[in-house]
Amino acid sequence: MEHAPVKEVKLPPIRNGTVIDHISCGQALNVMKILGVNENNIDSSISIGIHVSSGKGMEWKDIVKIEDRELDSKTVDKIALIAPEATISIIRDFYVAEKYTVRLDDHVVGLAKCSNPNCITNRGEPVSPEFSVIGRNPPQLRCCYCNRMLTNISDNLL
Repeated sequence: MEHAPVKEVKLPPIRNGTVIDHISCGQALNVMKILGVNENNIDSSISIGIHVSSGKGMEWKDIVKIEDRELDSKTVDKIALIAPEATISIIRDFYVAEKYTVRLDDHVVGLAKCSNPNCITNRGEPVSPEFSVIGRNPPQLRCCYCNRMLTNISDNLL
């Protein structure tokens, strides 16, 4: 039996929406969680590539393409916490209208909760969780109130 040659499958282009590229390998599903996408609210095309070649030698990345949606700044800030080298491309009529790299500020306020259950930010007080960024790749956050290092950032996003 003769086998047909394997054809490379590329993610289809989108007409309008957002491409989140150069996501740290294995983080695409956490990006989907940040985007709030679930089986009940998918009304546009979404393409996800996990562990795809970046085209730069042997490097690997994840990529998410979401049709008909542009991201607000708070969503982009959360993506920076788990994918510090991600690029965001806003696509309009099949062309890149805007492209930028996510930026992690020196301070992060109200994007994640402290992993210390005894921290004042987890005790019902009117205090927003606040972290100092002490490492960028991978991101490392220290709570400004209890000094605990935040573990599993993606599990503690608000």
